[in-house]
Amino acid sequence: MDQAPATQPVFPSPPDRLSSDQALSGEPLAIVLVSNGPGELSTWVRPLALRLHRLLALRPRSAASEAALQLVLVPCPNGTGREHRAAAGWDLFERIVPARRFWDLLLRPARYGPWPRRGVVVFLGGDQFWTVLLSARLGYRHLTYAEWVARWPRWNDRIAAMGPRAAGLLAPRWRQRCTVVGDLMADLSELARQEVPLPPGPWLALLPGSKRAKLRVGVPFLLETADRLALINPQLRFLLPLAPTVTVDDLLAYAGPANPIAPSYGAGVPAVCASTTLQPDGLALQTPAGAWIELVRENPAHGALSQCSLALTTVGANTAELAALAVPMLVLLPTQHLHVMQAWDGLAGLVGRLPLLRGLFGLALTAWRLRHRGWLASPNIAAGRLVVPERVGAITPTQIATEVEQWLAAPQRLTAMASELRALRGAPGAVAALAELVCQLLPAPPPP
Repeated sequence: MDQAPATQPVFPSPPDRLSSDQALSGEPLAIVLVSNGPGELSTWVRPLALRLHRLLALRPRSAASEAALQLVLVPCPNGTGREHRAAAGWDLFERIVPARRFWDLLLRPARYGPWPRRGVVVFLGGDQFWTVLLSARLGYRHLTYAEWVARWPRWNDRIAAMGPRAAGLLAPRWRQRCTVVGDLMADLSELARQEVPLPPGPWLALLPGSKRAKLRVGVPFLLETADRLALINPQLRFLLPLAPTVTVDDLLAYAGPANPIAPSYGAGVPAVCASTTLQPDGLALQTPAGAWIELVRENPAHGALSQCSLALTTVGANTAELAALAVPMLVLLPTQHLHVMQAWDGLAGLVGRLPLLRGLFGLALTAWRLRHRGWLASPNIAAGRLVVPERVGAITPTQIATEVEQWLAAPQRLTAMASELRALRGAPGAVAALAELVCQLLPAPPPP
């Protein structure tokens, strides 16, 4: 199959578009970023929003600007319903529409304030069809960031492909609309290097997930793993970045008797303490056995994560973030808890969550998916081979603690894994390229 060029747009910017080096003037404009889950928000939306603010001095940060940055969240099984709260703390968006309001927004957009007559809608996660509907409803131009495939090229003014694979899947008549910009996550390591360094010592990151099904298993499993590792290696330090949709109280609840999985593990409910290592107002968890786990409540936590020697993570967006930061990882999926692991996408996932079918159908669906799973971690999927270990099965904290200690005792193996992860991501620059495409799609001011 023919493939589009790998680095440059296939046609020049049309003359009626606004480039980033042109001043905004005249009629107000809107840039609407559309996304779904916490992973996409922190790795795609936030970097692009920061770049657009630097290029165009947008509202809300620049009150006098004629262009405003908006965020619309869409319904998605990977979402938690709390994404709008996390995004509000970044002070990047003049207006944020939560996922639960999306259908109402389509029907009655005026209820959510005045919308400029002209603008651009940018797809950055979720179902691509929702941005087709939103751009048509608002009368805006439409840009899709296609990680693997652009599903509705007919209704896109431009397509920003992650790589030649996504560009090559386009029919020939749509390829002139496509530019290969690269992987947005390749820029994360550049941003992470600007963060404050962690105190010296080996650090192990614990990432139990952001959704209920994963947290119910991940929290007690990783707490007991930390307990066992603290006995094996007292010098090891633990770091737990809170997902933007998870609170400290949530962690305590998943570690306690309200979680039916917790009694299967021996960690117990940790105490919340003041941090002795990180920021002055930081918090830490101390397990009943004495393991000390520093909490990172800032989001995203890329600076802290990038300094960890190794990470223990569930499947999902965490694996893509860690890969972008070149952090070696072990991906864990304890299959002894299939009855609570019904977090699949699509129609089958929706059916599996219906009250009357949740037990039998959900269990059968999960078992079938695991048997025909292929790779689970994002870097393994991208490479088509095993880059990071996936531990799937009736695994135990004791087994994982032993394996972690083996990895930490072989730094050359960790260095090799980190190098493979860097090679998968490619060179940085995708955020800047995508921002330039957004600027090109903004309508130019009318002639004087």
